[in-house]
Amino acid sequence: MTRLSVEGAVCRHGLLTAVRGVSFALEAGEVLCVIGANGAGKTTLMRALAGAHPLAAGRIVLDGEDVTGLGTHARLRRGIAMSPEGRRLFPDMTVRENLMIAAENGRAGDWTLDRVLAAFDQLEPLLDRPAEKLSGGQRQAAAIGRALLANPDVLLLDEVSLGLSPAAVEGVYRALGEIKETRAMTMIVVEQDLTCALNFADRILCVTEGAVALEGRPDDFTRAEISNAYFGIHEKESADA
Repeated sequence: MTRLSVEGAVCRHGLLTAVRGVSFALEAGEVLCVIGANGAGKTTLMRALAGAHPLAAGRIVLDGEDVTGLGTHARLRRGIAMSPEGRRLFPDMTVRENLMIAAENGRAGDWTLDRVLAAFDQLEPLLDRPAEKLSGGQRQAAAIGRALLANPDVLLLDEVSLGLSPAAVEGVYRALGEIKETRAMTMIVVEQDLTCALNFADRILCVTEGAVALEGRPDDFTRAEISNAYFGIHEKESADA
């Protein structure tokens, strides 16, 4: 069953076109990792999926319903939640308060505070600590936990490993791996670390200058082909020719 489809998505920042005709479709429980260099349009695409950035063209369909015109709150209610780049926690609020905002504004479901704490056990002793006092890994865990508490069908995770220590990255992906095994939700993960992306994804989508340069299962491509698409090498060679 197709959970989410994106059809010819175009996004602009003023005169700059950041996303150029991106299309893909995901089945329920599938994991897509979006890769690409800085400035490739990955975060703009994620914000568009979450309803935080308007499409200039194209459409987004969730479970057969066109949600293109819906804002972030309406999409959250229909089952799309995002852990944004930079975590975006409320710094003067406690971890508990940050988490419960999603529980109060999302949907009812299997993801409760207890289940989030079981998935990210490092958060339990930090519940009454202000978010500004957390480490990078702890903030990422809290941001993902907050998104999970909205009980989404589609979980958007932007820049999972950015700024984290190797130990923190390992911990976050261990928890995400357990969630992936349940196949209870579709995940779209923006990841600059190619090794993390290739190890975690069912499928990868490589974006170069806002357009899809490569899409498929990690095993469909060599590491060199993926690296070339990541850096836009083929496009540059074609342009030079």
